[in-house]
Amino acid sequence: MSIIDEVIAKVKEKDKGQPEFIQAVEEVLTTLKPTEEKHPEFIKAKIYDRIVEPDRVVMFRVPWEDDKGEIHINRGFRVQFNGSIGPYKGGLRFHPSVYLGIIKFLGFEQIFKNSLTTLPMGGAKGGSDFNPKGKTDSEVMRFCYAFMRELYRHIGPDTDVPAGDIGVGGREIGYMYGYYKKIVNEHTGVLTGKALEYGGSLIRPEATGYGVVYFAAEMLATKGMDFNGKVVVTSGSGNVAQYTIEKVNQLGGKVITLSDSNGTIVDMDGVKGEKWNFLMDLKNVRRGRIKEYADKFNVPYYEGKSVWDVIRDEGLKVDVALPGATQNEIHKDHAEALVRVGTIAVAEGANMPSTLDAIKVFQDNGVLYGPAKAANAGGVAVSGLEMSQNSLRYAWTREEVDNRLKNIMKSIHKSSVEAAEAYGRPGDLLTGANIAGFLKVAKAMVAFGVV
Repeated sequence: MSIIDEVIAKVKEKDKGQPEFIQAVEEVLTTLKPTEEKHPEFIKAKIYDRIVEPDRVVMFRVPWEDDKGEIHINRGFRVQFNGSIGPYKGGLRFHPSVYLGIIKFLGFEQIFKNSLTTLPMGGAKGGSDFNPKGKTDSEVMRFCYAFMRELYRHIGPDTDVPAGDIGVGGREIGYMYGYYKKIVNEHTGVLTGKALEYGGSLIRPEATGYGVVYFAAEMLATKGMDFNGKVVVTSGSGNVAQYTIEKVNQLGGKVITLSDSNGTIVDMDGVKGEKWNFLMDLKNVRRGRIKEYADKFNVPYYEGKSVWDVIRDEGLKVDVALPGATQNEIHKDHAEALVRVGTIAVAEGANMPSTLDAIKVFQDNGVLYGPAKAANAGGVAVSGLEMSQNSLRYAWTREEVDNRLKNIMKSIHKSSVEAAEAYGRPGDLLTGANIAGFLKVAKAMVAFGVV
């Protein structure tokens, strides 16, 4: 048994109630096996053992009062996983599914994603099992204030800089930043995803969606192809999906699917023009359900089905898949269906949307596969650029930020390709991205000694 196999076995034993975290550790560490022989110093310093243990885990209660005066108690989390190459950086997720295992999985993935961006950022993640859906603005505000009353003591512009994630958009960031500023009496870049009026960056809302398309374009280019004329599917209908669609449209492709937790729509004419504008209003202003899109534009709606269920059951023709909803949404049977309908490339806009079995199907069948930590790094990349602008007390233009984002995504693809080749797995972007992200962090950990 290799050192890495031993570490995976220990994690499975110690964290057996955290399947998402175990899955992430297994996915990453298995691909790192080629580094064992080339870097004996990592074994001596027990880097593989150390990198799966967070620097610290903070868990706290969040008591808040609804509009009727009833008191509710939620759990809050912040996992500062690895700060070897810079301040901790990673989003906050407000969703009923949040528990320690989800936050550890996301924080662990964030280590390597942040490393790949070339920016000095460590890996972290946080959030709460609070559900903002169905809550009034005043209830969300009171929850955010209560959450920040504890979180503020663990974060700072040079310590830990959270951002948004599922359930945490501009509204939630605004409430949390306003309360943080009130408590500490400082105007600092301690949260990213802020509005432009108080320190945010242009392109930040678009960054994850734009970034996954830029990354996928690099993948297609290795086969002499581009997005022009391609039929594209995405999942979700929030921030990632919205701007994925916008960028695909700009590059000549056509996105035909949208979904939410209730069901999926298929629009064979593409989500563009008036339809895209309707989507933006529906999800960002009215916070409605995707069925309204189907009703307005008279397109098929599949209640209770994911995008991937619909592709499997209806045999939709798909050239490029850009999942943008949540973890483990693509299972083995979905992956097999994507292969059957002729999918050329899958680039992940969500965090770990494909199960390990699904990834194997993609790789075994020659589908270009861009793992989340590389393909969806655009969001944290522009968060890092927002941190830089805050430190400079200066704002770059939209064109400057977009060009920096595009170059970062190209660099991530290039470093992933080169690492895959250097460690004997040419064309394997999963292995390449994991190794490229890991090496930078591991070398920093060795340099610091036993800390």
